[in-house]
Amino acid sequence: MGLTSQALLTVLALIALAVCALVIWLWPRVAKKGLLALAGRIGLLVVTQVSILALLLVAGNNIYGFYSTWNELLGRASSRQSLQPGAEGGERVPALTVKGQESAGLKGGREKAGQVDRIEIRGPVSGLGMDGYAYLPPQYFQKEHANEKFPVVVAITGQPGVSKNLITQLKVPQAASSAIMAKKIRPAIYLLVRPSVVADRDTNCTDVPGGPQALTFFNQDLPLAVSEQYRASDAPGSWGAVGNSTGGYCALKLAMTNPARYGAAAGLSADYFARQDGKTGDLYAGSKAYKNENDLTWRLEHMPPPPVSLLVSTSKTGEENYEPTLKFAAAAKPPTHVTKLIRDEGGHNFQTWREEYPVVLGWLDKELSAKK
Repeated sequence: MGLTSQALLTVLALIALAVCALVIWLWPRVAKKGLLALAGRIGLLVVTQVSILALLLVAGNNIYGFYSTWNELLGRASSRQSLQPGAEGGERVPALTVKGQESAGLKGGREKAGQVDRIEIRGPVSGLGMDGYAYLPPQYFQKEHANEKFPVVVAITGQPGVSKNLITQLKVPQAASSAIMAKKIRPAIYLLVRPSVVADRDTNCTDVPGGPQALTFFNQDLPLAVSEQYRASDAPGSWGAVGNSTGGYCALKLAMTNPARYGAAAGLSADYFARQDGKTGDLYAGSKAYKNENDLTWRLEHMPPPPVSLLVSTSKTGEENYEPTLKFAAAAKPPTHVTKLIRDEGGHNFQTWREEYPVVLGWLDKELSAKK
């Protein structure tokens, strides 16, 4: 059973209930004097606590997405990465490979509800690779739209996390499909990816001096790979980005550093600078100037404002980024436009972001439509 599977959660819940019932039944038998009875009572309490704690930990992990696989929980690398050497003649390896289709509960067939592809991307510029998903709208498969190119929205999950969280937890393709079918938003291609392109390292979508060129991957390799495989729009500013937490920082950063490609971006409960810790390592080679360049609020205050539309979300309670969000928005100057999505309550969790996504997808559609 997978770490985030409903089956595991159900089994643990049944075990916890069975243990509690067993303790109630056995307790009168160990409610006696003596070391043996005392050991029995301690044993029953330990078993009860372990079973309940296991249930709570798995449930909490499913809500917040700390770990997505057993390998991640046990500290073994489970994210794929690859350096692709240049070909010495022969056929060039495709930058994006479709590995099959992923079930996302979309009903009605691909010409009505769309389709989710499992994809693998090899970055020809950065040399980095990533697996993820691509949601294609129903119009992509309809004959009357056979020659049409579609805008692209890059959806980035938080860190740590895997791309599949965007399907199973945040329900991004499901929300996009429903809105497209209801004609609330235009058809678009949605890429579902994680922020890190290196296993066991949080690169914060940063070109690390002497290290992984993560920003290059998102700004150059990803668009090249997608345009090679899919009918993706290449009009200036026709791409958008959205992400939660670290993914939100990445989404905002893509638009602010590459406005010619990404015309709009949304950061949900986003950071506005890259937090360095044991998982990130030194992202800036000790350079304060380079660190400032990767601070999004500093960029708005000290660098020419990019011609992009940005949305930032937070809540008045339950979010430590509330004040930083207000500061970021206040620092924006035209032609940068910042929209704030502020909730009275909310938190740094999947439930909050899942509720925000339909609103944000509508906002992205409006902003990208205005840039046509």
